[in-house]
Amino acid sequence: MIIFKFLLAVLIVSLFIYSKVGSFENQISEKYLKIFTIIKSIFKPVLNFLKTLFKPYKIGVNLFIDTSQIVLLILLLIIILNS
Repeated sequence: MIIFKFLLAVLIVSLFIYSKVGSFENQISEKYLKIFTIIKSIFKPVLNFLKTLFKPYKIGVNLFIDTSQIVLLILLLIIILNS
């Protein structure tokens, strides 16, 4: 059980990294590009699916919050708290 919670915590940190670094993918050094590619391969399909269910929320002129990332974070936190 503790290993499962640890893996979920790693997923949450990975989601944070993906959300912060995703738009700068072409600037990542080769040393870290492999790690980012793994993170991207995990989250991109999940987030693309969630984007079909939850649209970005407009908070200003040409400024949107990606609600799919928030929903995934909430789901991971619910799972980690109930396990």
